[in-house]
Amino acid sequence: MNLTGQNFIHGERSGESREMLVSYDAHSGEALPWSFHQASSEEAAAACVAAGQAFDAYQATPPHQRARFLDNIADELDALDDEFIRLVMRETALPEGRIRGERARTSGQMRLFASVLRRGDYLGARIDLALNDRKPLPRPDLRQMKRGVGPVAVFGASNFPLAFSTAGGDTAAALAAGCPVVMKAHSGHMATAECVALAISRAVSKSAMPAGVFNMIFGAGIGEVVVRHPAIQAVGFTGSLKGGRALCDMAAARPQPIPVFAEMSSINPMILLPDALQNRGEQIARELSESVVMGCGQFCTNPGIFIAIRSAAFSQFLQTMASYIAQSAPQTMLNKGVLSSYEKGLNQLHHHPALSHLAGAPQKGDQAYPQLFKAQASLLIDGDALLQEEVFGPVTIAIEVDDQQQLTQALGGLRGQLTATLIGEPEDLHHFSTLVPLLEQKAGRLLINGYPTGVEVSDAMVHGGPYPATSDARGTSVGTLAIDRFLRPVCYQNYPDALLPDPLKNANPLHITRLVNGAWSDAALE
Repeated sequence: MNLTGQNFIHGERSGESREMLVSYDAHSGEALPWSFHQASSEEAAAACVAAGQAFDAYQATPPHQRARFLDNIADELDALDDEFIRLVMRETALPEGRIRGERARTSGQMRLFASVLRRGDYLGARIDLALNDRKPLPRPDLRQMKRGVGPVAVFGASNFPLAFSTAGGDTAAALAAGCPVVMKAHSGHMATAECVALAISRAVSKSAMPAGVFNMIFGAGIGEVVVRHPAIQAVGFTGSLKGGRALCDMAAARPQPIPVFAEMSSINPMILLPDALQNRGEQIARELSESVVMGCGQFCTNPGIFIAIRSAAFSQFLQTMASYIAQSAPQTMLNKGVLSSYEKGLNQLHHHPALSHLAGAPQKGDQAYPQLFKAQASLLIDGDALLQEEVFGPVTIAIEVDDQQQLTQALGGLRGQLTATLIGEPEDLHHFSTLVPLLEQKAGRLLINGYPTGVEVSDAMVHGGPYPATSDARGTSVGTLAIDRFLRPVCYQNYPDALLPDPLKNANPLHITRLVNGAWSDAALE
C-alpha cells in the first residue's frame, strides 16, 4: 500500500513540515510502516483558502451533479479492497465484520444524501407571489430557499474510523449542502484517513468538481488554525466534551462567530420499569450487558447508567447483571490513549465515596475489562458532576430509587443526552407515561424496549440532544436532517425570473415540491 502521508490541499499533496507523525497497530502498539506530515500553520491556512476558492463554483453546481459526485464517492469507498479492511483493523482493533459494516454505512449515507439532493426538499423552496392590489400596502414577490453556509471544518472521530471520519456523516452532509470541506484527520487512524481521502480525491476528478472541494490535513494542534480561519463558516465535531467545548469557545471568539455542531458527551440513561423487571429481568440483564460491552463500549450511545425502583426483582436483576459483566471478556480499545482515558475514568469511579463496585475484574494490561458500579440516587438528584461524566468504554452505573417520585427527581437531575430509554411492559408504560414529557426535554432520541447502541441512518433519525450531548440541540449528526446544519435561508424580493436560482424560477425546472402561497405544489407558475 503506497501512502505518502502528505496533506491534501487544493487537489494536490503537500508535505512542507519535517515533523513526522506515526500511526500504531492498536493490538501490539508497534508503529505502522508509514509516516505522516504534520501540517504547518501555512498548510492549514492554504487548505481553508482552497475551500473558500472552491465554494462559489461548487455551490453553483446543480443538485443532480452534486448527487452524482456523492454516488461516485460511495462507489470509490465500496471499491476499497481487503488490504484496506486489514489496515483499518490494525489501526483500530475493530473486527472485520464491524469494519465492513461501517464501510457499507459510510457509502450508504453518501448515497442517501444523493437521494436528498435529487428529491429537492432540503432546499426548502417557498414562494409568496406579489399581491399588488392588497390594501393598505401591496405585498412584494418573495421567494426563499436554503443555500450552503460556506466551507466547513470537520474533525474525524476516534470510534468510527469510517462513518464519522474522513468520508463520514459530517463530510457527506456538508458536501450535499454545497459546502467544501477541510478535514482534520484523526491521529488514531491516519493511514485509514489517507486511503479514504484518496478515494474522495478520485471521485472529485471523476465528477469534475473544483479542486478545493475536499482538503485534509494531518497533525496535532492544527485544528485551531482551521477553526479561526475566516474562510471557514461552520464546524462539525465528534469527540470529548473538553475538545468540543474548546472548539465552541474558539469559534464564538472569532471576529465573525460561526456555529460549531459538536457531539460531545452522553450517558444515555435507561429506565427499567417494575413489571418488565419482574417478568423478564434475566433477559434484560443479558441484553443490557451485551449492549454495554458491545464494541468495547466505544459508542457515543453506550448505556452509561440505568435506573430502577427498589424491589426484590431489581436486587435479583443486579446480581444477574453482575454475573454477566464479570463473565464478559476484556477487549482491545481503539488505541492506547483511549485505554488510558478509560482507566482514568474507572479510577475516579472507584474512589468516589458514594459509588460501590459490583462487578468487573481489576483493570490491568493492555485491554479494557467491563465494569458495573452502583450509585446513590441522591447523586443524580443533586447533579453530581462525576456521575454525569461519560466514561468512554464498557462500564455502566446502576441507580436505585425509592419510588416513582424519586425516579422523576433523578431524571430531572440529568443533563442533556443523545438517548433515553424506557424498558417496560404495557402496564408500566401506561403507569409511567408522565415520564415521557420529561425525557423529551432531556434527549434527542427516545426508545422503548430497545437498546441505544446502533444508530439507523435515515430520514427520521435524530442523533443529537441538549447540551452537553451536543452543542446545538436543533440539529442531528446522523440522518438526512444533518444537511440543515450547513444551510441558511436566503430570501429574494422582487427578483426577475432570469436572476432567480433554479429552485425558485417560475418554470420550476428542477420539478421539486414548493410551498406556493401557503400550499404545496410541484407545478410551474404561470
